[in-house]
Amino acid sequence: MHNLVFIFLRRLRGPLIVLILVYAISVLGLVMIPGIDDQGQPWNMDFFHAFYFVSFMGSTIGFGEVPYPFTDAQRFWVLFCIYITVFAWLYAIASTLTLLQDPALQHAVTHNSFARNVRNMTEPFYLVCGYGDTGQLVVQGLTQRGIRAVVLDHDQERINALELENLDLFVPGLEADVSRPDVLAEAGLQNSRCAGLISVTCEDEINLKVAITAKLLNPDLPVVCRSEHHDVALNMESFGTDEIVNPFDLFADRLAMALHSPALYAIHEWLTSGPPAPLSEPLQPPRGSWILCGYGRFGKAVEQYLSFEGISATIVEANPSATDAPDEAILGRGTEAVTLKQAGVEQAVGIIAGTDDDTNNLSIIMTARELNPGLFTVSRQNKEENRRIFDAAELDLTMRRSDIIARKILTLVTNPLLSEFFAMANKDDHEWANQLASRIIGVSHPSTPLTWTIHVAKAEAPALAIEIFQGSTVALGELLRDPTDREQLLPVVVLLAKRGSTRFALPAADLVLELGDRILLCGQQQALTRMRGTVANANSLEYVRGGQAPAARAVVTPPRAKST
Repeated sequence: MHNLVFIFLRRLRGPLIVLILVYAISVLGLVMIPGIDDQGQPWNMDFFHAFYFVSFMGSTIGFGEVPYPFTDAQRFWVLFCIYITVFAWLYAIASTLTLLQDPALQHAVTHNSFARNVRNMTEPFYLVCGYGDTGQLVVQGLTQRGIRAVVLDHDQERINALELENLDLFVPGLEADVSRPDVLAEAGLQNSRCAGLISVTCEDEINLKVAITAKLLNPDLPVVCRSEHHDVALNMESFGTDEIVNPFDLFADRLAMALHSPALYAIHEWLTSGPPAPLSEPLQPPRGSWILCGYGRFGKAVEQYLSFEGISATIVEANPSATDAPDEAILGRGTEAVTLKQAGVEQAVGIIAGTDDDTNNLSIIMTARELNPGLFTVSRQNKEENRRIFDAAELDLTMRRSDIIARKILTLVTNPLLSEFFAMANKDDHEWANQLASRIIGVSHPSTPLTWTIHVAKAEAPALAIEIFQGSTVALGELLRDPTDREQLLPVVVLLAKRGSTRFALPAADLVLELGDRILLCGQQQALTRMRGTVANANSLEYVRGGQAPAARAVVTPPRAKST
């Protein structure tokens, strides 16, 4: 507000001075020019009546000779005042309209409105830096889950798109340089309700500076950053960045997971899909010889993870010296049939188009299919605007950076236990994953399951927490019973139980719960609703533990007092 007042006073200084002078001269003239009262005696108007008359005359509200009819001298002066006040007001109004269109004022108004909206937030929120393709997906996912967000971006068009977006919650947005500490502070970096910072701009250096600023100004604030360069990621780690998301490594890891355990890959896709969607079939990439076109950051990550699975890939690179490709790499883009034949496309089982040009990637896939229709096709999509044509190409697997980053961040933010579960699941064998996939299908078919966490604490599970606090022994399996019919089990799968630093994957039903435990489950919405009711309602909890159903309990009516 201080900036707005300063801008108004500075830009309207000239018009205000002109108006004050015109009014002062007009009032002074009316006071000095003598008139005639109703008794025919000379009379001079006082300052109050003069200012009153000039006020409604100069603003063209009306006209009247008060308190007595004017003399010719007074009327001549009034005639002069009419013109100079009208021109003074026209000058002032024109200057005001010009000021209202001034970019500096509009920015100040927007900035003050944004800061006020952030200060007035009463719920926890996440500060999202960058509203490109990834930022849009992150904000959309947060608001769908009832989590508030604040957005900063350097592009006003993206902020305009945010204002037009049909989000479930209002999200304040501001066009500003996200690397400036004062901008981050005003956006709520040090606000007590700020639950975390998410930096997903397309520039690693900017994300690095945001991470450093956040850790210096608010060391305890969780920070999640996007980084596509390993050297920048190491720098982020040195400043204590909590999570660093590299889309190339993530995709390469998922591809290796699909090769190693298709069931585990399917479980990962189901549990991180967000809103319920049809259950997808497990992806089963073939083992054998592969072709990798493009040896940039993406190609290097894919080759590394393929090697972990014992799969060798023939590399095709147009600029081997710039990408530090191995000596045996084939020179070319991969869009030409001769290059693909030289790479052995006719004997290969899969091809990965990983260049930074979407047109070339699609051309590589189309050319390879003509030479070997049975190829398993994987392609990198660089621009979100090309999603439709990549969908039309019907690839077996598409690498979309924005989707991968957003899905990972939303998992970290909304359900951190899920990441811990996958870290443990990667260490188990194929049979374990196959059995778990079958159980998940059994409780959620035909759509993907929801995931949620039960925290054994008074704030989130009051009935359960009080029961344990009073010394009762509550087993995990008791919570899995249907509160409407305890003989039936809810269609859920318990994925993980965490107690302090100890974690139990797929814990047994006889696990005795303790205060502070966190339980990760998946299932349908109805199961989630009923389980939430069980841990929050003492009657429902007593019933599932073997007591009487709440609806069947006798209602004892106290005797009514006799009236006297």
